[in-house]
Amino acid sequence: MEEKIFKYKLDFYYQQSLIYLLTLILYAGIRGSFIEDQFSFVFRDPIVYIIILFVVVSFAVLLLNIRRDRKLIVFTDRFVFYSRSRRREFAVIDIEWMHIGKERSVQTAGRFQHISIKLKNRSLPIHIRVGRYERDRELVAEMERIAQKVPGRKPGRFSPFSNRKE
Repeated sequence: MEEKIFKYKLDFYYQQSLIYLLTLILYAGIRGSFIEDQFSFVFRDPIVYIIILFVVVSFAVLLLNIRRDRKLIVFTDRFVFYSRSRRREFAVIDIEWMHIGKERSVQTAGRFQHISIKLKNRSLPIHIRVGRYERDRELVAEMERIAQKVPGRKPGRFSPFSNRKE
């Protein structure tokens, strides 16, 4: 029973926090003044308070996401969405259909960026955005391996691939 773990990417949260912190430092450097070889910071500027609020919120969100420790664990017979507070497990035999491809509403590069998995006991499919996980190519390869065991997506009523004759 081989297990592959794909961690949730936190790059965006790190970048966001650092950009806000850098903005605060640059703004403080521009607005501050040197008086007799001492740097004085202007605390009466409301923009400083707004930037500080953004810095605090972005670091709080980063720390919360680190604490959540989200992962996608793929086994040969099931896959698990894991976080610190919750674990959702889905068996491969419960998959009604599976589709690996592009997401229509998102315009990013890459042929495989979205995985839809429709389970027999759920009315709505599970959506996995591949770019949100580390080692995205390996994740797609694992999902393609699983997709070979289950049927593909059924064409919709108005799909050009539909074989319906009405």
